[in-house]
Amino acid sequence: MGALKPWHIAVLVVVLILLFGAKRLPDAARSLGRSLRIIKAETKSLHDDDRDLAGKADAQAGYQPLPPQAGQGGQPYAAPAPPPQQQPYAPPVNDPVQRVRDN
Repeated sequence: MGALKPWHIAVLVVVLILLFGAKRLPDAARSLGRSLRIIKAETKSLHDDDRDLAGKADAQAGYQPLPPQAGQGGQPYAAPAPPPQQQPYAPPVNDPVQRVRDN
């Protein structure tokens, strides 16, 4: 009972022709093919985007700093210490209450 027989397909084709007409069926099939092509391209691009993101994440996770370079005498190269940062100039705070008490 579940098998699709050739006469089932013939009845289905006749019903489709009666419902939509012979002129509209090729246009409907063409538009259906375009839609399926678009869907296939979009799913492929989504899959490629996921693969690209995974590759970038793996590349960043595998990052390791380089070992120190040897300087003169076989000693590891040490970069000179950066100069101490100067604090911005702040004028002295004059407390108005203290000034009144001093006078």
